[in-house]
Amino acid sequence: MHRTSRISSIPSATGGIARLACDRVRGAGKDLAELVSRAELTLDLIDQPGCRLDVNAQIKLLDLAAEMLHDDFLGFHLAQDFDLREIGLLYYVMASSESLVDALRNVARYSRLNNEGVQIAIDLNRTTAIVLNYVDVERHSDRHQIEFLLGALIRVCRRLTSHRLKPDRIRVRHHRSDVPADVLAFLGCAVEFGSNADEIIFAASAASIPSIDADAYLNRLLLTYANEALGKRISPSSNLRGRVEDAIVQVLPHGRANVDEISGRLGMSRRTLARALAAEGVTFSALLDELRAALAKGYLSEKGLPISQIAWLLGYRETSSFTHAFGRWTGSTPRRFRAAHGGSPRQSSGRRTASAGRGGTR
Repeated sequence: MHRTSRISSIPSATGGIARLACDRVRGAGKDLAELVSRAELTLDLIDQPGCRLDVNAQIKLLDLAAEMLHDDFLGFHLAQDFDLREIGLLYYVMASSESLVDALRNVARYSRLNNEGVQIAIDLNRTTAIVLNYVDVERHSDRHQIEFLLGALIRVCRRLTSHRLKPDRIRVRHHRSDVPADVLAFLGCAVEFGSNADEIIFAASAASIPSIDADAYLNRLLLTYANEALGKRISPSSNLRGRVEDAIVQVLPHGRANVDEISGRLGMSRRTLARALAAEGVTFSALLDELRAALAKGYLSEKGLPISQIAWLLGYRETSSFTHAFGRWTGSTPRRFRAAHGGSPRQSSGRRTASAGRGGTR
């Protein structure tokens, strides 16, 4: 498994594979609520396609779904019949590329938009090889996600070229014994399980096959969007602590800044969030406390904010609760702190949004 230095980041994914599995569980009349709960996710999260999921939670859900459906090759089976357009922006970037090799180079660059836990590389040394490496995810924990990704990549290559491309080799790190005939027919070649890599190897000549939907203008436009999206995913604000703080600020005035709410918004279970924060030497309650203290000082420096309103912005229903907390943070009262730092109270009862005070606390 490949490791990066981004220890503060939990790899997330769009969750499309997990949601395909959930649809199959629903269709089979199985207990989806039980499945999702055992994967430490929620139905609300699954039913919101725009919410990203923790990659580890997705892997766990796929394992549980395979067990519930009695389908030991669920990943390959899911890859066979889903609508490729569900891949989203990444699919259209690939489809509009000039040739297969251009499409593969684009998937290597932008694959983290869909799954931060898998890094794709292209090797054109004598063959056309697509190599998948896991990032900050234990590879041995997974079978179904990697098998879905391998199957989906083969389907995309066939769709883009309008060729029934057959890999020369498919190599997979985990072990299996017998593979069903339908899976072998779908893949087009045998799978070498227990290998030292996860990769699809096509003939070298496959790289130059033109894409049937190549569109240079559309591709340039989509690459602009992809670069913007990629920049957002790798910017400093995407580290875990920053993501947690951003989520907290959004819900503080509504009194919902609790670990269940925030973990759900970040697409992970509360236990996963707790473990990740612990790895950084902080707990959720300590981070919440620190953020409230920093926000409070910033708000108090603004003359136009009454203390009662600041209490509301920080999620306190009673001003006395805020005053008590502020004394714990600073050894002073909000009024003394404001006076000492040049602020003065105003009698206005107007209410501002939480975002109004964020500029001075970042």
